[in-house]
Amino acid sequence: MIRAYQGVDIVEVAKLRRVGQRHPRFLEEVFTAAEREYCSAQAEPFVHLAGRFAAKEAAMKALGLGLVGLGGRGSFGEIEVLRRRSGQPELALSGWAAKVARKRCLAHTSLSIAHSGGFAVATVLLLAEPDREG
Repeated sequence: MIRAYQGVDIVEVAKLRRVGQRHPRFLEEVFTAAEREYCSAQAEPFVHLAGRFAAKEAAMKALGLGLVGLGGRGSFGEIEVLRRRSGQPELALSGWAAKVARKRCLAHTSLSIAHSGGFAVATVLLLAEPDREG
């Protein structure tokens, strides 16, 4: 039997913008250098940052970790949002997040991010290999 784990999160762009502008170090703690570089090159950087933040939260939910499971903000970098050549977003896991993924025998990850009306939403679907979950 294939096991599926899902997470979803929504982020208010204006709220993330306020936090990021007041506390620039927050952005460095939460987003990888590659994520910050990509988003800063966009016309609306905080829209894209909000989408990535939602994706990280959704991934933590799908992994069953929450903020405590990853040790707080310092571990957000263990979940990175990359872009395929097609533009489709994808997850890259490292550290503790990757260890949890291996333990669950994850075979596939799927990420979708959308932006509308001042909000960014992301959904993550993780599929484990049939009958091999640890």
